[in-house]
Amino acid sequence: MFTGIVQGVAEVASITDRPGLRSFRLRFPSGFAQDLAIGASVACDGVCLTVTALHGQDEADFDVMQQSLGLTTLGALAEGDHINVERAAKDGAEIGGHPLSGHVDFTATLASVRQPENNHVMRIEVPARWMRYVFAKGYIAINGASLTVAEADRQAGWFEVWLIPETLRMTTFGQKQPGDRLNIEIERSTQVFVDTVRDALEERLGPLMPALEALMRQQGLSTDELTRPLPAPER
Repeated sequence: MFTGIVQGVAEVASITDRPGLRSFRLRFPSGFAQDLAIGASVACDGVCLTVTALHGQDEADFDVMQQSLGLTTLGALAEGDHINVERAAKDGAEIGGHPLSGHVDFTATLASVRQPENNHVMRIEVPARWMRYVFAKGYIAINGASLTVAEADRQAGWFEVWLIPETLRMTTFGQKQPGDRLNIEIERSTQVFVDTVRDALEERLGPLMPALEALMRQQGLSTDELTRPLPAPER
């Protein structure tokens, strides 16, 4: 498990292709790899990878299967590129972000970047089938970083996150440009809630479901609105 709090930025030192997989050698910031062991898990741009070899104090190898290369942004990495890294959470660790599995659900496209004073706003385009799990004020993981959704437009298929200077300092987000692909892991409890409610609606309404969907479309809405988690009560 990971916490979504990026601990540093690593550089791709070398890439080696072998039948069925690709090996990456990563160069970590000083101190990151202290006591790192073969078999340990490291989130690399949000993808959980296993250490296969260690080289000195600050470098390690990771093997990535072809399926993972195709489903994530790792397949597009080149030597010299930089990625967000986080070591697996230790038992009893403070969860500063939200629990992550390191299993990327899909890749999304950075649509635009705005830079209000002391802020950095990324608008991210999402495939339609995944927007049902994205809600304003909800959690989402982007390239391994736990972030809060500031705004989401389900019909248009995008959401925005606002990044403070400290987040930019500790991650690669400041280097990202419109058109870049990003690894996305949705928040698991939100996914379970949405899928459970949708299944219940389909079970209860049965043949009436298409009529409800058509009625809501006339109002510019979607049945996904019915699965929106209720906001926490204000204290």
